[in-house]
Formats: sequence, C-alpha cells, structure tokens
Amino acid sequence: MLEIPFLHDIVVLFGAALAVLVVSHRLRLPSIIGFLITGIVVGPSGLGWIADLHNVEIFAELGVVFLLFGVGLELSVDRLLALRRAILVGGGLQVTLTIAAASGVALLLGAHPRLAFYLGSVVALSSTAIVLKLYFERRELEAPHGQVVTGILLFQDFLIVPLLLVVPLLAGATTPSGGGFVLRFAGGALAVVAAFVVGRLLMPRLLRVIVRTRIRELLVIATLFACLGGAVITETLGFSLVLGAFLAGVLIAESEYQHQVQAETGPFRDVFNSMFFISMGMLLSLEFAANNLLLILGLGLAVVVVKASIVLVAVKALRYPARTQLLAALALAQIGEFSFVLVRSGHSFGLLDDWQYQLAIATAVLTLLLTPLLIAIGPRLADALAHRIGAMRTDDEQQDESLANHVVIVGYGLNGKHLARVLRPANIPYRVVELSDRNVEEAKAQGEPILYGDITRPEIQQSCGMDRAQVAVFAISDPHALRRGLRLTRQLNPKLFLIARSRQLAEIEELEACGADLVIAEEFESSIEIVTAVLRRLHVPGNVIQAEARILRADGYQMLRAPATTGLSDRLLQALSAGATETFLLAGDSVAVGQSLENLSLRTQTGVTVVAVVRDSTPIRNPPPDLDLATGDVLVLMGSHAEVEAAFRFLEGTAETAMQP
Repeated sequence: MLEIPFLHDIVVLFGAALAVLVVSHRLRLPSIIGFLITGIVVGPSGLGWIADLHNVEIFAELGVVFLLFGVGLELSVDRLLALRRAILVGGGLQVTLTIAAASGVALLLGAHPRLAFYLGSVVALSSTAIVLKLYFERRELEAPHGQVVTGILLFQDFLIVPLLLVVPLLAGATTPSGGGFVLRFAGGALAVVAAFVVGRLLMPRLLRVIVRTRIRELLVIATLFACLGGAVITETLGFSLVLGAFLAGVLIAESEYQHQVQAETGPFRDVFNSMFFISMGMLLSLEFAANNLLLILGLGLAVVVVKASIVLVAVKALRYPARTQLLAALALAQIGEFSFVLVRSGHSFGLLDDWQYQLAIATAVLTLLLTPLLIAIGPRLADALAHRIGAMRTDDEQQDESLANHVVIVGYGLNGKHLARVLRPANIPYRVVELSDRNVEEAKAQGEPILYGDITRPEIQQSCGMDRAQVAVFAISDPHALRRGLRLTRQLNPKLFLIARSRQLAEIEELEACGADLVIAEEFESSIEIVTAVLRRLHVPGNVIQAEARILRADGYQMLRAPATTGLSDRLLQALSAGATETFLLAGDSVAVGQSLENLSLRTQTGVTVVAVVRDSTPIRNPPPDLDLATGDVLVLMGSHAEVEAAFRFLEGTAETAMQP
C-alpha cells in the first residue's frame, strides 16, 4: 500500500487542535491562540508528538499564501478610500515611528544597521487575524477605535509585501546597493499599481464568464488557480510566493464576485491558516523559553509599552479622542502573525542566528497571548486613565441652567445629524454630545449646539443638562460607552425617556437592562420598512399599517425574534382578506376630470366602488351618479387589492386608452 509520510502528523495536529480549541472556546480565547498553544504542546519541545517540522512547514507555507490571498481580497479600492486617513496617516505614522524606535534601541545594543531596521520591521507589525476577530466577537468593528485599528492593520498588511522583498537585501543575499534596494521597493509598488489597473479591466470579465456557467466547482478551482498560479509566477520571477497570492487577491477584490469568492474559498483558507499558526507554535522552544524567561518577559513588556505609546501618538494625529487612542493602543500592542513570516524569512537568509530567532519567536508568542487580555481590560483602563490625559476635558461653555425639557443627542454621526436636522427647524431645544474633535468643529461651524465630551462622565452629562432633559438619544457605536452612558443617565434622571440605537439583536435585552426605554435595532427596522412598503403597495389602510408596525416593534421586536409565530395581527389579516380602501387625487390630465361618476363607469371598468369624494376638504359620502368630477377632487376607492390597482392604472391613463374594454 502507498504510505503517506505526513498523514500521521496531520491526524495528530487536527486531533490536538480539536481538544485545545474546545478548551480555548470555554475560556473565551480566540481560535488563533488555541492554534498557537496546540503547536507548543505537540511540537518538538513539548510532548514531541511531531518531531519533524518539515512536513508541517510545507502546509504552513501554503497557509501563508492563503493568508496573504485573504488580505488581498479585503483590499478593494472602495474600502481603501473609506479608511484612507486611518491607513495612510495612522498606519504610516505607526509603522514609521515603531521601526525608528525599535531600530534605535537595536543600534544602541550594538546591532548592525541592516539588522536593526529588520528588527524594527518585525516589531512594527500587529496581528490582523487576532485583533479583528476579537473586535468582531465584541461587536466593536464599527466603533471609532475599531475603524482606526482596521485602517492601521490594513497598512501593515500591505507593507508585508515590500518588506519580504527587501529581506534578502538586508541579509546580503543579493547586491546591497542603494539602487537595488530602491528598485526592489519600486518594483513591488509598480506591481501593486499594475494589479489595480489589470484587475479593473480583465479580472471581472474572466470571472463573469466563469460565473455564467453556474458551475460552483469551476469558481472554486479558478480561484485556487489564481491564488496558487500567481504565487508560482512571482516565485519564478525571483519574488516571494506570497506576493503573487496577494496580488491575485487584490485582482479578485476589484470584481463584483469578491464576496462569493471569499465564501467559496473560506474553508481552504481556514484550514491552511490554522496549519500556519500551529506551525508557529511548534517553532517555540520551551527549553529556550524556560532558560530565558526573564529576558522574554522583559522584552515582551517593552514591546507592548513601546507599541502602545506609538499607537497613541499615531491615533492622536488623526484627531481621535483619548478614549479611542487608548483602546487602539492596547489592541495593537502585540507582534503580529506576519512578523512570524518575516522572522522565518530572516532566519532562512541568515539575518538572524538561532538564538535571536528563538528570542523573536518567544517574544511574539508572548505578546499574542496577552492580546485578548489587553483588549478585554481596554474599556475599563480607558475609563480609569482617560481623565489624566485629557480625554474628559469639556468645552469652555458654561452649563445652561435655563435649559430644560430638551433633547440630548449623544453622537453626531449619521443618525445624530438627521435627528438634529429635524429638531432644529421645529424649534425643539436640543444639545449634542460628541467625542470627535473634527465632528465638533464641523458642527459648531454650522451653528449646532454641540459640546465635546465623554458621555460616560457625570460632568459631561451635567453640562448637557441630562438631569433636566425630556428625551435622550444614544446613537454611538462604542458598545461599552453606550452601556456605561445609559446606566449613568438612568441614575441621574430616572424619569428621562432613553432611546438607544443597536446594530445587533443580541444587544436589545442588555441595553434595556442598562436603562433604555426603547432600543432601535437597525437590522429589524429594515425588515419593518420592507413590510410596510409591501403593505402600502397592497393598499392596506394606513392606520392598519401603523398599528402593525407598532406590533412588530412591541416587546423588543419579540414577534420578529420568534419565527414560530405568523407575524400577522388579526386586524392585518382581516384587512388583507377583505380588500383595500385607498384614496386617489385627480390631476388635471386624469381621464376622470370633467366626467360624471355614471359616465366614468369606474365600477364597470375596474370593479371598485367610489364610496366618497373629498372636494375642498369636504367629504361627499355616497356621491350621486351625476356628480361631475374636477381637478383636485380626492376619490375614496374600495375594492380588492387587484381592483384598486386596476383603478389606479385606469385613472392615471388617457381618455383614449382608459375607455377601451
């Protein structure tokens, strides 16, 4: 029988991963942490169940290829433009300052300038996989700190391509001339630009041909071919495997089939990515870690402090508030998964010796293991420290004691702006609280009554008159600040009507427990809008539609959350089965203008009955057959849904077409 040498190792890996992932899930740790622990446990320095790393490293290489392919799939032009300030300014500052700081320390310790720059690059990268997964689980991706962290991580992920290109130059494997160094960077940049150009022109057409075959397997095979084929091409040209995979992902991201490709290739990417992180855990030598424990702990702590401090500076340059600065700093304080790629590349080219290699691996693993803890304590730490770094400063405005029975709008995003736009012309007093310097300046320039501050602080709530307000609307994306602000507001003003916006269904009960009287769930509101639009099209009476919408919103959207129910009230069922009552305004070009009801023969033509005519705001019930209709009259029609629809088409037609049998 044919023997597969690495089959035993694969079975051991997946078996151990299953056990470790179950435990890590119960401990609420990210799966990537579980994979790292799996590698440490079963690797050569652990239980030794897998002694030969060569076979695993083959799969790990594929894992890196798919990892970069997945990053490329996320880098569409639209997303880059939406996060352009966070990517270019935040990411550029964070990477530049981190490389400078880490390189400076390495130079002081006697490292060669090339090695110092390389080590700075390793430290500069953070973990996209762990941070974004944790933010997704915590529902913080749309929060301000989630947005800025995503932008900085995208810049780092993009940077891995040119960094891998220059590792051989730094190691002296190729001619270390200044021209060659610039040429390698320029070549990588040109390749990326070419990918965008070609992707917009060629890739959508090729994918369209494949998709039109409606053969699911063909799309999967074509995607894998693009990923692995691109890797082979760039390797043949003397570049890295990951560069081709990255460019292939960018090409596909520029097409309308991006999301389908992500869905189809997800299982492949997940399997190989897990192999990558497991192999990274196997690279750690427990003996080395035990012998150099204090050094690893000290270096890991130094990395966390330095990176967090630099992220604070970078996010502050984007003019985000201090709370966002602190949360982003703690989230990006680790050494990321792509740093492992750089470390392995540097070791293979002789840039790092074995001792340095193990020290880098151990430090990176330590910072990754600390990441879930840092993100978990972030909100509490931000609340405790923010006032010391100026987060809780308020404007110089004095509290307006005469302000009462007003509306407080917390957050000046899209929802806050729309609400203020309605309240202002209606002369309804309101105050806006916002934690973004830029938004505050823009709103003040437009004359909005806005103040800068953190709604989780009692001083800010008193400044906006929360204790005397009639309604408060919380329209912020930070879930922790939302809950804390609601609890504080309820304590300050128990009679206040509190409205909170929620993106997720799971947050409704928790926000109500924090004091919200009404939780607006965005995902359910869109469903209700669809329902009401359909009912209007079916000419269901407006009062029935409004009543039904109230029923759907009642008890925290309980009817929508319980799929076993019909979702229909008795009143709506009666309205749907009995037909419809609708009104129609006669315009000057309507076929009915100038005709009597008898001559119009509307019942004969469409089946509806005219039960009333409203003229000059005066209703004429059961109008006589000889009543002549005029422009501006409103006909009240009764009939089935189909009959009312036919009557609308009849009344909107011309005399020539409407009177035809």
